[in-house]
Amino acid sequence: MAIRDYSVEYNPDVLSCLANLSNDEVFTPPSIVNQMLDLLPQDLFSDPNVTFLDPACKTGVFLREIAKRLIAGLAEQIPDLQQRIDHIFHNQLFGIAITEMTSLLSRRSIYCSKYPNSIFSVTNFNDVTGNIRYKNIPHLWKDRKCIFCGASEKEYRRDESLETHAYEFIHTIHPERIFNDMKFDVIIGNPPYQLSDGGGTGKSARPIYQLFIEQSKKLRPRYISMIIPSRWFSGGKGLDEFRTSMLSDKHIRVLVDYDNFKEVFPGVDLAGGACYFLWDRDNLGKCEVTNISGNTKNTMIRELNEFNTFIRQNQAIQIVKKIDSKGFCKFLNEVVSSRMPFGIPSTYKPIESGIPCYFTQRIGLKYVYQKDVSDSMNILNKWKLLIPKAPIAGQTDFSKPVGFYHEGNIRIAKPGECCSESWLVAGAFETKEEAESYKSYLFTKVVRFLLLQTVVSQNITRKNFCFIPDLGYYHGKYTDKMLCKEWGITDEEWLYIDSKILEINGDENA
Repeated sequence: MAIRDYSVEYNPDVLSCLANLSNDEVFTPPSIVNQMLDLLPQDLFSDPNVTFLDPACKTGVFLREIAKRLIAGLAEQIPDLQQRIDHIFHNQLFGIAITEMTSLLSRRSIYCSKYPNSIFSVTNFNDVTGNIRYKNIPHLWKDRKCIFCGASEKEYRRDESLETHAYEFIHTIHPERIFNDMKFDVIIGNPPYQLSDGGGTGKSARPIYQLFIEQSKKLRPRYISMIIPSRWFSGGKGLDEFRTSMLSDKHIRVLVDYDNFKEVFPGVDLAGGACYFLWDRDNLGKCEVTNISGNTKNTMIRELNEFNTFIRQNQAIQIVKKIDSKGFCKFLNEVVSSRMPFGIPSTYKPIESGIPCYFTQRIGLKYVYQKDVSDSMNILNKWKLLIPKAPIAGQTDFSKPVGFYHEGNIRIAKPGECCSESWLVAGAFETKEEAESYKSYLFTKVVRFLLLQTVVSQNITRKNFCFIPDLGYYHGKYTDKMLCKEWGITDEEWLYIDSKILEINGDENA
C-alpha cells in the first residue's frame, strides 16, 4: 500500500485550474504570466512610481503576479506591509475588465474581494471598482458592422442584460482618457482574440487582438507585452497591415513562439500556436526570437522582416537562404492559382451533366454549367494538379510532423475538367507526365518543408509557396536525394527537415 507523505503539501494556484470562457477568450496560466514578466527589466518592480495596465482583465492574474513582485521589491522603501499594499494597489496597478463577470473575478484575485470597498478587501477603496474598471459600452454601428472592431450588428446588437463584447479599450479614439490622461510604463495582458463579423455563409471570425496592441502603442508606454495567436505571422483577414507593422517594428526586442497552442493554454486548441512579445519604446534593434516545440527550444537574434514572408523557425532560415541563393528566377507563388480558380464556389449545387468539376474531396467529380465556369488563366484544357486549400484540416499542432499532401487528397484533373474553390490549381501542363512529375516534386519532404515555413493555419494560399523554386517537370520523378544534392542541403539539415515532415503513404521518397 502506498504511504502518503504528509510533509509535502499540495496547494495549487486556483487561477491555473479555471476553465476557459471560450477558444478566443482564454485564461492565462500564472506560469506564462511570469515568463512574460521575466522579460521586463526587473528594477521596475523596485520603483514605487512605475505604473502597470492590463487592458483586458479576465482573472486578474497579470496584476496579481505584478503585485507579488512589487510587494517584494518595495519592501525596503516602504517597510510597513499595509502601507506598501495600499500604495501598490492604489497607485501602480490598473486594469480594464472585458466583461462584468471578469471584473468581479479580477478584483477577487487582486484585492481578495470582488468589492474593494468591503471589509474583506486587503486595501480599501471608496467605491466597488477600485482600479479594475468595467464599463458596459455599446458598439457603434455603420453598414451593419462596428466601426471600432468590425463586429457584426446581427450577432452583437443584444438585449441590455447580455454581454455585447464591446471592449472599452478598443472602442474609443482616445484611450488615454480612460484613466484621465494617466501615463503607463507597462501595458501587459492577453486580449480577446476574435469576434464574429457575420461574413460568409455562416459565422465568420474577425481577429481583434491586434487592435489592443495598436491601441497600446498610442499610449506610448515604456513596454508592451501581450500573448496572442501566432496566426498574424502570415497576415490574413484583418491582419495584413498589422503584420507588416509588427515585422518592421524595431521596438519588438523579444518574440517567444510556441508551435502548439495547447503548450501555453492547456485544453484550448487553436491552429498555428501562440506567441508573446516584448515591445521596448526606448531601445530599437534586432529581435531575439525563441521557438518552443515540446521540450525543444531554439533562440536566434534576427530581423523579423528579413523576408517578405516571416520564417517562423530559426533553424529553417539557413536552409531557405541556401536555396534562395541559387538564383532561381521563379517561385511557385507565381504558379499556384488564387482562390476559386474557375469561379465555382463550394456552395454551388451540382447538375447532372455539363463541365466536369471536382467539388470537395468527399463529394468528388460532379458537373456544373459551362456558363458558370471562368478560365482567366487559360488552363481548363490542360492537365491540372489540384491540391486542397485546407490540406491539414484538423491539424493544429505544427510541432508534429506535417503531411500536407498525400495520395488521397490531391487530384490530377484532365483537360476539360475544373474544380470548385475547395481546391487550388497547383500547376497546369500540356501532358499528364508533366503533371505527375510536378506532383512528385510537391511530395518531396524538402518542398513540403519549405511550404511549412509559411503555414500558421489550416488553409493554404498561393503566397505560402513563395520559398519553393519553380523547376522543369520533364525528367520524371523528383526525390529528396536529388534535391538535397542539387541545392547543397547537408546531412544535418536533412535530419532537421526529415524530423518535421511526415512520410507519404510509407514512401521514403528519397
